[in-house]
Amino acid sequence: MRRSVCIGSIILLLAVGSNRAVSGEKTPPAQPQQAAAASAEVKIDNFKFGPEAVTIAAGTTVTWTNRDDIPHTVVSTEGAFKSKVMDTDEKFSFTFSKPGTYEYFCSVHPKMTGKVVVE
Repeated sequence: MRRSVCIGSIILLLAVGSNRAVSGEKTPPAQPQQAAAASAEVKIDNFKFGPEAVTIAAGTTVTWTNRDDIPHTVVSTEGAFKSKVMDTDEKFSFTFSKPGTYEYFCSVHPKMTGKVVVE
């Protein structure tokens, strides 16, 4: 009896599995995954931007995080972007849409400089 139940189950599984082929039903195509937005990070620590220079593709978002115990800013020398004064662990992000070289500094400590090169 067991043998006939097992064979019957196998036949049933084969029939159900082949039902799609018989009915003409197709497996839906895999959906393309959306590309993750590009990003880069710059840490502010010990009165320095690190890394000091970043090279990115157009459309990339750069996020600066203040890891120092002292407030800092991120200000473009050309006026493209300007953060508020950031306390410890605060962040500022900017998305670079056009190619070019963007130099920046901390307005509280002007000797702190960095640049973003957008290709």
